[in-house]
Amino acid sequence: MKKQIVGFILFFGVALNLQAQRISHSLNSNWQFVKGEMTDKTQWEQVNLPHSWNTADVLDDEPGYYRGEAWYKRALYIPPSWKDKEVFLHFEGVAQVAEVYVNGKKAALHQGSYNAFVVPIKSLLNFNGSHNELKVMVNNSHNENIPPLTADFTFFGGIYRDVYLVATPLVHFNMDNYASSCIFVSTPKVNEQKASVNIKGSLVNNSLVNKKILLQIKVLNKEGKVVAKDARYFQSNNHSALNFEVDLQDIAKPNLWSPENPYLYQVVSTLVDVERNEILDELSTPLGLRWFNFDAEKGFFLNGKSYKLIGASRHQDGKGKANALSDDLHIRDVTLLKEMGANFLRVAHYPQDQAVLQACDRLGLLAAVEIPIVNQITESEAFAQNAKQMQVEMIRQNYNHPSIIIWAYMNEVLLRIKYNKDDPRRDGYIRKVVQLARELEGITRKEDPSRYTMMANHGDFELYHKAGLTQISQLLGWNLYQGWYSGTLDGFANFLDRHHKELPDKPLLVTEYGADVDPRLHTFSPQRFDKTGEYAAQYHETYLKVIMARAFVAGAAVWNLADFSSEGRAETMPHINNKGLMTIDRQPKAAYYFYQAHLLKKPFLKIADRLWTNRVGIAANENQLYCIQPVVVYTNQGKIVLEQNGKPIDTLSAVFGRVIFNVPFVHGENKLRVYALDIPQLNDVMSISFKLIVSNLKSKDFPFESLRVSLGDQRYYMDNEGEVWLPEQAYVPGSWGYIGGEVFATKGARQSYGSAKNIFNTDDDPLYATQRTGIEAFRLDVPIGQYEIGLLFAELLSSIKREELVYNLTTQASTEKAEFRSFDIEVNGKRIFENLGTNNYLEPEKAFVSKFKVMVNDQNGINIKFVPKMGTSILNALQIRKIY
Repeated sequence: MKKQIVGFILFFGVALNLQAQRISHSLNSNWQFVKGEMTDKTQWEQVNLPHSWNTADVLDDEPGYYRGEAWYKRALYIPPSWKDKEVFLHFEGVAQVAEVYVNGKKAALHQGSYNAFVVPIKSLLNFNGSHNELKVMVNNSHNENIPPLTADFTFFGGIYRDVYLVATPLVHFNMDNYASSCIFVSTPKVNEQKASVNIKGSLVNNSLVNKKILLQIKVLNKEGKVVAKDARYFQSNNHSALNFEVDLQDIAKPNLWSPENPYLYQVVSTLVDVERNEILDELSTPLGLRWFNFDAEKGFFLNGKSYKLIGASRHQDGKGKANALSDDLHIRDVTLLKEMGANFLRVAHYPQDQAVLQACDRLGLLAAVEIPIVNQITESEAFAQNAKQMQVEMIRQNYNHPSIIIWAYMNEVLLRIKYNKDDPRRDGYIRKVVQLARELEGITRKEDPSRYTMMANHGDFELYHKAGLTQISQLLGWNLYQGWYSGTLDGFANFLDRHHKELPDKPLLVTEYGADVDPRLHTFSPQRFDKTGEYAAQYHETYLKVIMARAFVAGAAVWNLADFSSEGRAETMPHINNKGLMTIDRQPKAAYYFYQAHLLKKPFLKIADRLWTNRVGIAANENQLYCIQPVVVYTNQGKIVLEQNGKPIDTLSAVFGRVIFNVPFVHGENKLRVYALDIPQLNDVMSISFKLIVSNLKSKDFPFESLRVSLGDQRYYMDNEGEVWLPEQAYVPGSWGYIGGEVFATKGARQSYGSAKNIFNTDDDPLYATQRTGIEAFRLDVPIGQYEIGLLFAELLSSIKREELVYNLTTQASTEKAEFRSFDIEVNGKRIFENLGTNNYLEPEKAFVSKFKVMVNDQNGINIKFVPKMGTSILNALQIRKIY
C-alpha cells in the first residue's frame, strides 16, 4: 500500500522523492503559420493546433487543393533546470513530410502522415533563460515513395494532431523506439481462472555515471488494488540502454475484457534510483485480459464466446475542420459507434489519434488498424522502406491497446495496377506487390505474434487469388459493393459463398460495404446509384441478412461511420463521400437507426429519417385533402402503433426490424408518434411539415401558392433552404407538367438518369444534374394572377476531360461530345429568351437560373414553350410562386 505525502511517496515502506519524474505538456497554442515558402517578407498567421490548411479549398468549385510546402513556428521556453534532463518533442501526426528545426538547426525528418514521431532536441537548446525557436516545414505534396499514392479520401496537410514537449530524467524508459512508450504488454495465457502478463521494455542511462536501478512492475485493478507485482534490480551503465522482460504469473479469477464489460487493469512501470531513493520515470499502460481466435468455418471468438463482428470504418475528418480534430471529436465518433450497438471499428485507412483506440479500450469496441497502402504501390526501395517503417511504427505505438485484434497493411492494392493487361511489365508489378505483402506480413508476425494479420481487397476474387495475395495474411478482408458500383444485390451472397468454397481455411471479414446517401434526396421508386436513403435501406437490409446468415463471415464493417472528405468526388454533394451512416457533421441517417434496431440489446424504437422534416405531395383529389406517403420506423420490438396529430392511424408488426406506415399527410404540421404495443413507454415522436398540392391548380378550396419541380428525375429534393422539389410529371389538363422530350442520361453511367458531375456555382447540384432534353413545353393551368417563374439550367454535355476516380474501377478518362444548342423560350406567346444556348448563358457544367414575372389574365394559365434553333432544348428544374 502506498501513502502520499508532500513531494514523496511511500513505496513498500520507503519514502521516495517524486521530483525527478518525466514532465509532458502540450504545445498546441500560439503557433505562427504560412502557406508556401518562407521568406524574409513572410506574413505569418496566428494559429493553434490541431491545424490543417485544407479546411476550405477542398470544398470549393476549383478542382484540386493545395498540396505543397508550409511552415509553422513558435517559441519554446525551457527552464534552466532542464539542463540536467533529456528533452524531446512528440508529434502525434503531421501530414505528410515534416522537417523539424530548433534554433535554426535541423533536428529531424519524418515521412508519413499518420504515425507519431519523437525528436530529441536537448543538444540544440539554450538553457540560459532565453527563448528557443521551433520551426516545422510541412509538405503534403504527392510523393511517389510515400503511401498513400491515391485514394478516395483527401490528403490534408498540416500539423493536425497534438504536439508535446517532454522532459525526462537522464535515466528513463527509452523514448527512441518508434515513438512508442517502449513498454510492451502482452497476455501469453488468459482463461476464466487465471491470466499471465508479459512486460517487455528498455531503459536508457544517459548520465555520466553507472546507476543501480530498481524496476517495479505493478498490475492494478479498477479499484487501485495491486493484483500482481514484480521488483528487480539492474546495474545500468552510463550512456547505455538496457532491455528487460518481466513475466507476471497467475492473476487469479481475472475480470475479462469484452464489449459488454471492457474491464481495464493498469500496468504501472516505475524506475527508481536506488542510491538517491528517487523515482526517475513512471508509465501507466492499459491492460485488458482477453483471448480470441478466428475460425474459417465458425467465425470469431472472444473469451471462448462466439461474436459476429459488426461495426463500421472511420475516417478522421469533420465538417469545416479537415482532419484537425480535437480529442473530444475523436471520442465522440467512437461513442456514436458504440451507441449504435456495434462491437467493431475498422480504423481506416491509416492509424488515427490515440484518443480513438483509448476510447475503444474503455467502451469495448474491437478494432483493426492498418497502414495506408491504398490502390497501388511504387516499385521502389524507398516506397517499400517507408511502408515497412509505417508498419513498425503503427504496431509499436498501438501495441498496448487491448481493443486491437487485427493489424492490416494493404487496401485494394490491385485496384490501380499501373500497366494495362497487355503490358509485359504488369506481371512484374504484381510480383512486387506480392513481395512487399510478404515482407510486411513477416514484419507484423515478428513484431506481434499475438494478433491476426489482414489485407483488404476489392471484389475481384480472380485477380487477387491468381496473384497469390489471398494466401499471405491470416485473414482476408473483402470490400464488396455488389448492387452499388457494379452487379446486383444478389451478387454479394454469391461472392461470399465463392470465397468459402475456394478458400475454406481462410477466415474472412467484409471490410467495406455501403451505398451513398445524400440526405436531401428521397424517392418511392429506388434504384441503384440514386443516392437516396430508400435505396440504401434495401442495400443494408440485403447485406446484413446475408452476413448474419453465414457463420463463416467473421464480421463486417460498414463503409463508413460518417460522410467524409474526398476532394476529387463530384456527384450530388461534390467533394464528399456520402456512404456514411451519419452526415459529415454527425447527424444520423436512417441507416444508423437500422443498425441500432438490429444490434442493440435494449428495447429500441425510432422513426427512421429524422432529417426529412419537410415533405411535399399531391392530393388525390379536392375531396381528399391528404397525400399518402410511407414513413419507416426501425425497432427491435414486435407490434408498433402510429398516431398522427393525436389520432391512431395503424398498428403493424415489424419485419426484420422495420415497419412501414402509409401516412395520410395533411397540409401543415403533422405530429407523428410511434410506440411499442407491449412497452407503451417506448416511443418516439417527430414533426413533419407537409406541403399539400392539389392537382387542380384552380381549386377555390385549396388556392395555388407555389410549386417546385425537378425535371428528368423521380426523386424528391429538399434544397439547402428547406424547400422541397417534386419529381417531374407529364402534363395533365387542369394541372401541370412537361410536354415532350426525354430524360437525360449519361452514356455508360451507372445511374439511369442525370449526370454525376460537379455542377459549378451552386450547392443544389441535384437540381442541375438532371434534365429533360428536347422538351417542347411546360404547362401550368394556374388561375388568374401574377406569378414569378424561375427556370434552372445546366449544360451537362461537355468536352472537358476529367480523370475517372479510383472507385469507379476504370482507368479510362471520362470524355463525351459537347453539343451546340440554341433555343427560344416563349411564355404565353411572349418571347422571354432568344437563342438561349451554349454560346451565351449555358456554359458547360455551370448552373444558370433566370426568373421573370408573368401576368395571367385568362383561363389558359401559363404555357412555357421551348423552341429549338440548333440542337435540342433543355430544362433542369422549374419553380413558380403566386405573387397576387
